[in-house]
Amino acid sequence: MVGVRRTFTKRYRPGARGSPALEALSLRWLGEVPDGVETVKVRSVGDDRLELEYLPTVPPAEGAAETLGRALARTHAAGAAHFGAPPPGWDGPGGIGHAPLSFVRQGGARWGEFYAAERVLPYARAAHRLGQLPPDGLAVLEHLSERLADGLFDAPQPGLLAAGAAARLHGDLWTGNVVWTEPPPGGARPWTGAALIDPAAHGGHAETDLAMLALFGLFGLTELMAAYDEVSPLAEGWRERVGLHQLFPLLVHAALFGGSYGPRAVDRARRLL
Repeated sequence: MVGVRRTFTKRYRPGARGSPALEALSLRWLGEVPDGVETVKVRSVGDDRLELEYLPTVPPAEGAAETLGRALARTHAAGAAHFGAPPPGWDGPGGIGHAPLSFVRQGGARWGEFYAAERVLPYARAAHRLGQLPPDGLAVLEHLSERLADGLFDAPQPGLLAAGAAARLHGDLWTGNVVWTEPPPGGARPWTGAALIDPAAHGGHAETDLAMLALFGLFGLTELMAAYDEVSPLAEGWRERVGLHQLFPLLVHAALFGGSYGPRAVDRARRLL
């Protein structure tokens, strides 16, 4: 039928991190923001599967990166209850890829405390246990985490967010989770040029999503960042903090895959000490 998209079924293996219900809830939470990012549409949810709208990929249209940057700024600004908060209504465990992702049920921690305790140390220690991070590398990350917890790296969120508020993060925003695609038939709002998939959504610092885009590269990233900054100005010194916010995805990858990810995380940490 003309104007109707095909569907894609994503299946979860037994013991997988996260769940179809959490992914569906996360996609809806991110996609509900007026003039915010588009997310892939959920058609149905089962115990071990998620039926999603199929997204045909197309070359990015002219201006698509700028449009996505503005939309992402508005989604971040919609906020979350606190740092580490899950999507509203979720009370189970989380996941990022094949790794666990902790949720914080009660707010109160500053960003640096949250980031050290929930996003840096768990994956650094997991990588060390698996032999992917040497003792001296773990010591560097533990030292940096002490400084994080002391608030030495806390910085304001982008301008649209209220002071002290947590941003509404995609949480796993690498280039593979940004699908340049066609606008949905009968779309009711301006098209952003892309739809986001596979979130690990939670409350955090907006710079973490942006740093992950920079870590693995994205078409039109310079233009996206400039457009984001126009809508929601980034705090002074954000460029110097990119490596800090990249520690989370690097350490997740070190714990899952090993390779050069652990040394890259340690290198970034050393530059901050």
